[in-house]
Amino acid sequence: MRKKASELQKGEQIKILDKVWTIEGIETSDIGKQGSKKCRIELSYSGEKMAIIRPAEYPFEVI
Repeated sequence: MRKKASELQKGEQIKILDKVWTIEGIETSDIGKQGSKKCRIELSYSGEKMAIIRPAEYPFEVI
């Protein structure tokens, strides 16, 4: 199932780089100079942590 970045919730799992990551937190920013909302998503996978920033409309594959 696909969801936009702005629709993701803490605890959901998404697939990135052939790994299934768990969402640890998500923050959404307001519209700025670039013209679209951005989402900062904190992810974890087997003790490894990563943060990514994507536009609010960016599609993710939710497991």
